[in-house]
This record gives sequence, structure tokens and C-alpha cells, in this order.
Amino acid sequence: MNQLPNTLQPVERAIGDLRRGATIVLRADDHALLVQAAEGIMPDGLARISGLTKSSPSLLLTGRRANILGLTEQTGGAVRISLAGGITAETVRMMADPASPQTGKAPTPVSISEINPDTAKGTAETGAIELLKLACLLPAAVVAPVPDERLEYLSAWAENQALLTVELDHVRNYQEIEARNLIRVAHARVPLDISENVEIIAFRPADGGREHLALVIGTPKPDTPVLVRLHSECFTGDLLGSLRCDCGDQLRGAIAEINTQGSGIVLYLAQEGRGIGLVNKLRAYALQDEGFDTIDANEQLGFEADERLYRPAAEMLRQLGLTNIRLMTNNPDKVAALEEWGITVSERVPHSFPSNEHNAFYLATKKKRSGHLY
Repeated sequence: MNQLPNTLQPVERAIGDLRRGATIVLRADDHALLVQAAEGIMPDGLARISGLTKSSPSLLLTGRRANILGLTEQTGGAVRISLAGGITAETVRMMADPASPQTGKAPTPVSISEINPDTAKGTAETGAIELLKLACLLPAAVVAPVPDERLEYLSAWAENQALLTVELDHVRNYQEIEARNLIRVAHARVPLDISENVEIIAFRPADGGREHLALVIGTPKPDTPVLVRLHSECFTGDLLGSLRCDCGDQLRGAIAEINTQGSGIVLYLAQEGRGIGLVNKLRAYALQDEGFDTIDANEQLGFEADERLYRPAAEMLRQLGLTNIRLMTNNPDKVAALEEWGITVSERVPHSFPSNEHNAFYLATKKKRSGHLY
């Protein structure tokens, strides 16, 4: 395959198509798949995919979601389930989304093929799952292989069928490109009620992608370890004051503590709901109301317990002139992730707040199952 350009645009376009319910072509070295998000699939979508490929489509789930449905023993990689046995679009949506209005046991599939995560790096199937996660959709897709005889003229065929084509390597490289291509795109002084001496700096990849923010409080001195808080955005906690989490307290508490100590930085990272997105976080909340904890709810949806990445944070810190910091966190994974990307964490500064009746179970889960230090 030719050297791919250092750009996010092909994946951004694919994300847009998937989010509006369209079908795309995902091409690997020697094979290609038609892909459509399972959460919105309708009968005409199944029929179109079948007609374009002259084959029965399959439902592609993460190993974790398929394991929860009792279809496999594996929890990694992906699982492809044949839809040839009359499984309807409604059933597909139920199998993809445990929080859907449909209820019932998953049907016995005609056939299952497991895609081992250790050997599947180059497959379009695992790329499709990754692409759906990037789109903040449920990691479940209806897929069908493009016939071999069409691969030689795939681009022309896809264009004739009004199908966007995206390369697997573009999907694989997306998060790395997104992190390393961050640039400052705007900055402004924004006095806050907690601290008046605040400058907000916006970072964005040069050709699209998510925007992250740095709140620079006071005048940090790069020649000494700077007090830093990594804060993942939380619409419900930060903006609405939700009592289900401690995010709002942590954000405002970090700004207040940094202001008290004179200077520091809060990185406000665009990775809502531990990286699964706001809509999926609401789905997880609905599952938590049924008795699942935070981790189990994410896994019921087919995600890992925590999908966040911290390379963008490391890149932002470097651009701000910082390589040695004091990190405000109870999460040792954040310390390890930053150090993996070349940021020295000279001290972990504890950062916790009292629980309430709505988030006590959530905080206990973070301590017991995620290793948070309180």
C-alpha cells in the first residue's frame, strides 16, 4: 500500500458518514468491508449491504460484548456473527445495545467466527470497531466483504455506489496523527470567579479532529515541577453539577488549589465518559440504574473499562514548555501514561472530595476496581 498522507480528513469523513447512518467501505491490503453502524440499522440497510455484496451480512461485535451475550469465551478482539438465519434489524440493534428498548435473549447465530486480538491488527474487522469508537458510536457494526472481483476497481465501484472509501491504515494511525499534529489555534485571558489570572489556550490538529483546552493559571515556571491536573470533560458534572460523579468538584477544586499555590495548569481533555462519548455515557448511566457499576456498564456496551488516551495531554504539556510536573490525581494510570510519553511526574498530588449518596458507589468502584488511590 502507498505511503498514507499525514491527515485526519479521510477518517473524519468516514466518522461523519457512519454517524448519519450511511454505509462506508473500509479497505485493507487485500480485502475490504462494507460497514454500517449497528445501532441505527434498518431493514433497508441490511438489504442494501446484501445487494451490494451478493452475500449475507454479519454483525460485528467486540469480543467483550459478545462474551456478555454468551456467544464466546473471548473478551478481546472482535466476533463476527452471521445474519443469514433471519435475524432482523431490530434484533441486531438489541444485540448491539443493552440499553435499547428491545428485550430478550440473543438468538442462536447461524455461525460465529472469532477474530483474535493478537493476530487481527491488519484486519478490516478490528478497524471497523476502532472506527466506530472514534465516532463515539456503539462498537458494533453490520459488515459484509466486498467481492474479490471488485477489489481491482474498488474506488470506481464505490464512487458509482456513492460509498465513501477509507483505508485501514488511516484508521489505525488516526489517534497518533491527532496527538502529534496538535497546534495552538486560539488563546484568550478568561478571568474566573475562582481565579482571575487565567488564560485559556485551545489546541486542535491542523486539519480537523478534537479540540483540547489548557487553562493556564498564574505564570507557571517551566524550570520547576509545575502543578498540573488532567481533567476529562464531563458535561453532566462540570456544567450541570451532576451528583453522580465527582468531576465538577475535581475541576473547580483543581483550579482553586492551583490558584492558592500561585500557578499551574489544568488540561481539559475532549474525552467525555472515559472516552466513550456523551451519548454512550448516558447509556451507561441507564445500565448503572439497573445495578451495574461504572466498569460493568461500559463493558456491557462493548467498550473497555476506560478508553481514554493521554498522548494528547503529553503533547500539550511539551508545547507549553513542561516536561516535569506535579500531577494532581488519584489515578496511577495517568502517571504511567504521561511518563510513557516522556513527561516526568515528580510527585503525585492527591485530589479527592467527599462523596454523596449519589456517587458513593461510583467512587468506591474507582478505588476497588480501577486502583484509584484515596
